[in-house]
Amino acid sequence: MSTPVRVRFAPSPTGHLHVGGARTALFNWLFARHYRGVFVLRIEDTDLERSQEAYTKAILDGLRWLGLDWDEGPDVGGPHGPYFQSQREDRYRAAIERLLHEGKLYHCFCTAETLEAMRKDQAERKVDIKYDGRCRALDRAEVERRIAAGETFVLRLRRPEREWVEWDDITKGRLSFTSDQLDDLVVVKSDGMPTYNFAVVVDDIDMRITHVIRGEDHISNTPKQILLYRALGAPLPWFAHIPMILGKDRARLSKRHGATSVVEYEKMGYDPEAFRNYLALLGWAPTDHTREILSRDELFAEFTLDRVSSHGAIFDLDKLTWMNAEYIKRFSPATLLAKLRPWLAQIPGFPGGLDEPALVKLAGLYRERLKTYNEILTMADWFFTAPTTYDAKGLEKAAKIGGARGLLNRLLERLRAAPEFAEGPLEALVRSFAEAEGRKFGDVVHLCRLGLSGRTATPGLFEVMAVLGRDRCLARLERFAAVCPT
Repeated sequence: MSTPVRVRFAPSPTGHLHVGGARTALFNWLFARHYRGVFVLRIEDTDLERSQEAYTKAILDGLRWLGLDWDEGPDVGGPHGPYFQSQREDRYRAAIERLLHEGKLYHCFCTAETLEAMRKDQAERKVDIKYDGRCRALDRAEVERRIAAGETFVLRLRRPEREWVEWDDITKGRLSFTSDQLDDLVVVKSDGMPTYNFAVVVDDIDMRITHVIRGEDHISNTPKQILLYRALGAPLPWFAHIPMILGKDRARLSKRHGATSVVEYEKMGYDPEAFRNYLALLGWAPTDHTREILSRDELFAEFTLDRVSSHGAIFDLDKLTWMNAEYIKRFSPATLLAKLRPWLAQIPGFPGGLDEPALVKLAGLYRERLKTYNEILTMADWFFTAPTTYDAKGLEKAAKIGGARGLLNRLLERLRAAPEFAEGPLEALVRSFAEAEGRKFGDVVHLCRLGLSGRTATPGLFEVMAVLGRDRCLARLERFAAVCPT
């Protein structure tokens, strides 16, 4: 592109970062990185009653968890700050004074009761419900008298009549409205704060935003904002309205479809790279549609807006979980351990005397089994604390193996004398022992697995034994031999 790309993500700190907002931020970030442009983060905190610093932090933390970074914004600064709307009042005031001076705004003293009666009358007459402009013609003396009398007012944009408001949306095509379909937009509320539509236009002009990429639920705001661009004499950015994220029932994504906050997916044990990859595919596709696993650099290289769908994107938790499992499989055991460590640290008894090489092996044992990181909490807890109870069905099966206690005690003698406590030699030892005893190999394996873990299902027995080491294995099997069925 001939003009340097500048895009922005502008969340409101009235809640956590949700999936839809995260996808919007991601699309802006990928677009900026594809064209080596600038990604701006701006916090739209003019809703003073609902905005909270804790939510600002949560939003920034959520973006960082996804691996997104910004070139301008909170905590990094930039030439077009401040990047909090609450700190930009002087900019809004200057634009308001200019528009007032040019006669493009007017004072509206209509009360809430007056406006409600107006809407009710219009509904009964079955005409478009919008402000009827009754305060447009107030002369300056009347305005000053009413202000002096303490009447509250808002400032409205003097909407032009019979004008087309059109733009070529990058993802939706040509969209057209007439100015007569629109309202006389409120620019300044009765408390003196600028409205969303006004503040966002002033900010985007000041920050030289070239492309506004946002959800299609903002389409209705765009003609209003175009009128404000015109009133301020500023060129329009390119607009791209991306499809909404839907649940499997094709209704707009909500809590009834599962978690909607990004932080919840972090708590549920999803990998940020996998989550970012999945989000990128919600409403966008690479050139090769068969490719689903894409690295950050591959997304940078591939991402363009012409590949964004115009249809709603379905959020499928099962597909996300599959993708997460695919990412886990691709990690080396050492990398996986680093990602699992915060979860492992929550397990009572961790690290249970296991050294770093043993922990790396443990991570490798679960690489093909885990779908999310939090599953390790219940899958591997027994590695760090010896079992004191044993699976009931496992005990029933053990009872059917005649002389199980004596069998285990004789195996313990062989294990104590084993010259090498590694996977291959351990398997050979147990096989030869079962053959010498005239027992099924599977029965001996079952007794060992139950005694070591308290469970009937674990990763491969001999890999487990190698991780636990000789001393732990002997102690656990000795304890089980004392209580197992005879």
